[in-house]
Amino acid sequence: MWLINTTTLKLEEFPTEVGLDYAILSHRWGDDEVLFKDLNGSKDLNLLHNKQGFSKVKRCCEQASRDKYSWAWVDTCCIDKSSSAELSEAINSMFHWYRESSMCYAYLFDVDSLDDIGGSEWFRRGWTLQELLAPTFVQFFGRDWTFLSDKQSLWNELGAITSIPETALLIFRSEDYCVVEKMSWAVGRQTTREEDLAYCLMGLFDINMPLLYGERTKAFLRLQEMIMEYSTDLSIFLW
Repeated sequence: MWLINTTTLKLEEFPTEVGLDYAILSHRWGDDEVLFKDLNGSKDLNLLHNKQGFSKVKRCCEQASRDKYSWAWVDTCCIDKSSSAELSEAINSMFHWYRESSMCYAYLFDVDSLDDIGGSEWFRRGWTLQELLAPTFVQFFGRDWTFLSDKQSLWNELGAITSIPETALLIFRSEDYCVVEKMSWAVGRQTTREEDLAYCLMGLFDINMPLLYGERTKAFLRLQEMIMEYSTDLSIFLW
């Protein structure tokens, strides 16, 4: 697991997340993100200031440092996507990493005030579903990194926006909800890659499977096959 030192903004590798207090970022990807090769290979961070995504990484680390976390994880730059093995391991571990984080910062780039939170793209993306459910503590920040609220305080509003019950928002356990109910939470959400519509749901069903980018809709068929292999929940046929 790669983590960013919140003081130096340098990447450091750890064999496990056990025993680490780290903050984790949830966000909508943009067009000019800081990638692993940028942060890992740059000796001068000033060279990254022109990248649109650098401010997001920097502000996340600054917030984490203020909250006394020495480490932060950001999916854009903490996964070496040039390695298919590392990418597969990271995506299969991602739900667990969000669950084990000490704090999740949800950055809503298109929100200026709490009144506008329901209109954010963040609630229409596939990956952010698990990023809402997996962490115990989630804090929401607006466009200029102004603190908006937290998950515990917003459970009623979040339930109305996502149709997810309060119990799942506060403490999510996969076994407490049937297949068709968890599938319904993903309705209307989108991913850039077609395969990610399946991969982003693996954590909700507590399953792992190999990644095969290029399989398109077959990924969702494989997901359903894996669910049936490990579950006796017949509600999947309703889906």
